[in-house]
Amino acid sequence: MHKLKFLLLTFGFTFFLFTFNLACYAQDKIVAIVNNDIITQKDLDDFENFMRLQLEGEYKGEQLEQKIQSMKSDLLEKLVEDRLILQEAKKENIKIDENRVKARVEEIRRRYPSAREFQAALRKQGLVQADIANKIREQLLMFNIVELKVKSKIMVKPGEVTDFFQKNSAEFKSLEIRELEVVAVEDEAFALEIFKGLKAGQTLKDLAEQHSLSVNKLTIMKNGQWRKEIEDAVFDLNVGKISSPVRAGESSYIFQLDNIIAPKKQNLSEVSDGIYDYLFNQKMQEALALWLDGLKKHSYIKIF
Repeated sequence: MHKLKFLLLTFGFTFFLFTFNLACYAQDKIVAIVNNDIITQKDLDDFENFMRLQLEGEYKGEQLEQKIQSMKSDLLEKLVEDRLILQEAKKENIKIDENRVKARVEEIRRRYPSAREFQAALRKQGLVQADIANKIREQLLMFNIVELKVKSKIMVKPGEVTDFFQKNSAEFKSLEIRELEVVAVEDEAFALEIFKGLKAGQTLKDLAEQHSLSVNKLTIMKNGQWRKEIEDAVFDLNVGKISSPVRAGESSYIFQLDNIIAPKKQNLSEVSDGIYDYLFNQKMQEALALWLDGLKKHSYIKIF
């Protein structure tokens, strides 16, 4: 009996070591070589987890997962490019300000209600705060070398801005603006009660006073900055008409359209800054792609 227990314990311990070694092997598996650097599965996993942590400030739940999934197929290629850029930064002896690293870590930490929840989020992703600081340090190194090698050499001449405007002048119109009044209530049933009163002929102002609600003025353009359900409701209204309650987040909103300001043709002075930014970013993307292609051409890269 004692021998059997010993055998079972030995088998259990051996099985644990075997599975532990398999897990370690999976993490240590080399997925790419970039010159003298190796990229392991753990590097790739950590990179994905860091991206997830950064995106959690903008996306939640299913939307976050969809964003991560859409990026997954390009993560290894992005990590290879990052290694090439970092190697170039080290060659040029690029320096960074450690205060910027601390400030960026603090910015991420402030997205969470408490330090405890921040640490819990890190643990969930298999990270510690030092990992975050290292990733941010790398990002700043990459930013600085790209600034030196690519961005600083890009120019957009005033004539290019003018030419672009003249060739595309028909496209430059201001967005339609809608001026509204809105009330917000948390309780959906109460929002329906307010809406019924409006349908019965009462005014928004009278109902707001009756129920101690605030009527706020609002200006909306259809530019994607508002939730889709709000944009759809507002841009479906005619002047003087009232929307049915729109649920968005924790509140229900009722909109009354007061005025529509029609789109108008814009002149060069109104759009020159936007055109400059567009042309600069276009040149930046092209120059960055060429620079990266040059780095790849003169590097040893192997993907497994």
